[in-house]
Amino acid sequence: MPSWQKSLVMVGMLSCSLTGSLYLLGHEWQIERVLFANHTVLVSHGLSAMLATLALGSILPFHIKAGYQSGRKGLSGFSQLFFMLILLITGGLLYYGPAETRDLVIYVHWVVGLGFFATFLCHVVIKWGLPNLQKSTVK
Repeated sequence: MPSWQKSLVMVGMLSCSLTGSLYLLGHEWQIERVLFANHTVLVSHGLSAMLATLALGSILPFHIKAGYQSGRKGLSGFSQLFFMLILLITGGLLYYGPAETRDLVIYVHWVVGLGFFATFLCHVVIKWGLPNLQKSTVK
């Protein structure tokens, strides 16, 4: 990826994950509720989610194809895609979904969000590629 694209992905994904985590700490776990569970943090999370979605769209055509063809980091990469799909759906449902499902949607959104954040960090930092398990020829 070009450096501008890496920066876009890192800023988008990390800012969305961090603002979501801050809101979760304040809203769900009552930690510094006045500071973390306020409207500004929620707005920041929504705006950074838009940036993260833009970043995802920028890597779909090339990065994912190249990663798939290389056979490296497939588990973490496709896990992130799955998590992002669930996060986009639940994020939409939080605003436009029925009130009866809101509590369940909130729970699913933050559990999947934490899973995404952990997987994203591992994808960026840790080499997830499994060793090449080609059969060796024994003579």
